[in-house]
Amino acid sequence: MSVDYENLSKKLRVISDPKRLKIIDMLSCNELCACEILEKFDITQPTLSYDMRKLEEVGLVTSRREGKNTFYSLDKDSLDEIEDSLKLIFHIQEDCICKE
Repeated sequence: MSVDYENLSKKLRVISDPKRLKIIDMLSCNELCACEILEKFDITQPTLSYDMRKLEEVGLVTSRREGKNTFYSLDKDSLDEIEDSLKLIFHIQEDCICKE
């Protein structure tokens, strides 16, 4: 497995924001309505929408509409991909870039 540094960098940039990281932590337990997420922060709805759009753009979060509500959940495969990539970077592998 090789590391897609560009893609990984984009995802890490998005989750480097403490608020977005907290949102990911909240979603690790269960799908949540935007209104439930908003209750945990002192921000406006447009600010939350911006943050959620950023998380969706890099594939970390998915959304679904139900009436007027938007529900968000984590894309577990995308998070696993980040974890796997970081393991490759942080540990010496047989085909490690440092051996080139």
